[in-house]
Amino acid sequence: MLPTTQPTFWRDPALPYIELRQVLDGRRVTYAPHSHQQWSIGAILAGQSEFVCENRLHHVSQGHLVIMNPDKVYACNPQQNSAWAYYMMHVDKKWLAQLLFESGVRAEPHWQDSHLDTLNMPLLYQGFVKLCKLLLSNNPISTKQTQLNDYFVALFNHLDCNSRTIEPIFLVPNALYQVAHYLNEHSLDDTSISSISEHFGFSTSYLVRAFKRHFNMTPHAYRLNRRIQLGQQALKKGQAIASIAYDSGFSDQAHFQRVFKQRVAATPEQYRRSLPL
Repeated sequence: MLPTTQPTFWRDPALPYIELRQVLDGRRVTYAPHSHQQWSIGAILAGQSEFVCENRLHHVSQGHLVIMNPDKVYACNPQQNSAWAYYMMHVDKKWLAQLLFESGVRAEPHWQDSHLDTLNMPLLYQGFVKLCKLLLSNNPISTKQTQLNDYFVALFNHLDCNSRTIEPIFLVPNALYQVAHYLNEHSLDDTSISSISEHFGFSTSYLVRAFKRHFNMTPHAYRLNRRIQLGQQALKKGQAIASIAYDSGFSDQAHFQRVFKQRVAATPEQYRRSLPL
């Protein structure tokens, strides 16, 4: 029997800070550049792929872990004719930061980005694959919680010891961040990019070029990405797809589904379905 091309999503109300995706046959999967609000980690189970994180290109294959910080633009796609399978886990950054603080891994309870995009270390790779299989199993929640804690403590002990000293990053306020904040806060509005450019004192062409250079997305793509994040939150609550499309600022359900699949590599209905508890 051929591997299924349908993604499997695992979520559990008892562990609301974790979302896991399993893809056993991703040869036809394509991702547009996108970002997540969560910290993310994935394991390549088979095949080869190109992993672009911000402006950095990595060629990864079976045995590699890929790591993405919150709100950083990335895309990971299979190389042509390569059988591709993977796990991808999204982790709430506040929960993870608190775990690392309480475990003594980090000295501060607020989130600080990890410093590696990829990792090729068999023990940590095998540990992550084992953790994913455990989450997908019928084992008790207490067992899953313990293994989650133990794995992330071990992983970040390695990540932090093999990168430069972690220091909080303070972004210098500038008008581009003001535009990004506006797009986040008003993502459901259809205000034209030219009007937004004028409001912040830019020409439209300059804003699009500068914004893309800084955030790796155009303002329009950034706003669409935020709408998809809102759509994902609504899908987890079981809301109707047609109403989500309208509430998320899309012209119709077909538009929502097309943009959603470009960034999630699954339809809204596939994303809403998770494994039974």
